[in-house]
Amino acid sequence: MNYTHHIKLKVITTRKKRYKMNIGFIGTGIMGSPIARHLAEAGHTLTVYNRTKEKAEKLSDIAYVASNIEELTQRSNIIFMIVGYPKDVETVAVEIFKTAKPGTIIVDMTTSSPSLAEHLYEMANQKNLHMMDAPVTGGEVGAIAGTLSIMVGGDEAYFEIIKPLLETFGKTIQYMGKAGNGQRTKLANQIAIAGTLAGTVESLYYANSLNLDLTKAFDIFMGGSASSTQMKTNGLHMINKYYEPGFYIKHFLKDLNLAIESSVKHLEVTVIVRDMLEVLVDNNHENKGTQALILYYLDNLAIL
Repeated sequence: MNYTHHIKLKVITTRKKRYKMNIGFIGTGIMGSPIARHLAEAGHTLTVYNRTKEKAEKLSDIAYVASNIEELTQRSNIIFMIVGYPKDVETVAVEIFKTAKPGTIIVDMTTSSPSLAEHLYEMANQKNLHMMDAPVTGGEVGAIAGTLSIMVGGDEAYFEIIKPLLETFGKTIQYMGKAGNGQRTKLANQIAIAGTLAGTVESLYYANSLNLDLTKAFDIFMGGSASSTQMKTNGLHMINKYYEPGFYIKHFLKDLNLAIESSVKHLEVTVIVRDMLEVLVDNNHENKGTQALILYYLDNLAIL
C-alpha cells in the first residue's frame, strides 16, 4: 500500500468529524440503500452503482450515480459492496480490481463463501488492494435504524481504518480475524436464525391449529423464555399474514447452503430448514420474506 495514502486514511479515520472520505457503494437494494444513506449522512462523499440503474438513482439526492464500476473506482478510496450471491461477489470484485486505485480498501458485506473471501483477499493483495469480508445481520429494520451487527475478516490494520465507517450503520462490530472469518461468523449466525425461525413457525402453526388466540399467545411468548427477535418481528408478520421481504427467502436459502457446504459436520436442523425453503422456492415464493416459512405448512401452498 502507498505509505502516503495509508497515512491519509489514518488521519481521516481519527478525525472523522472533520474530514470527508470518498466512498464507493455497489448494490443499492433492500440493505444497501439505507446503509449508503447512513454513510452520506455522516458527511462522506458517496458514489453509488447498481446493475439496475433505477435502484441507484433513488439515491441521487445524496450520492453521485456512476454509470459503471470503473467510474466508481476512480472516484473512491474505499468501496463497499453488498450484492446477491457468491458469483455476483466474484464478478463485481474482479471488475473493481481492474481499475481500483492502489491502496483502495474493498469491503464486501454480502453473505458469501468463506473460501471465496480468502481467494479475493489474495487476489487483491497481488494488486496492492485490500479486501475485507464484513457481512451484516439485522435485516432491513437494522439497516434503516443503523443498528446492524457486523463481523469482519481480513487484516486488522484495515479493520481499524474502516471501523468508524461501519459505526455509522452498525451497533455491534467485531473483528473476527483472518480473511473469511467474517463470512464464517455470519454463516454461524444464519444457522442460529434457522433454528429460531423454524421454532417460531411451528409454535404459531401449532397454536393456530388448536384455535388459540394468536395475539394473546404472542404476548405470552414475548413475555417469557420463548421471546426472540424472530418471534418479535417475523412471528408478528406471520400472525398478520404479512410476507413482504425484510430478508428474502432466496437469500436465506443461499446462506444455509453455504453453511452446509462449508461445515465439517452434518448440520441436521439447518438441512431440514434448508429443505423447507427449497419447497417454498419451488412454489415461487423465493421473493417473499423469511417469515413466509410458515406457508410450508399450508395445504394449498402451490396456489398462494
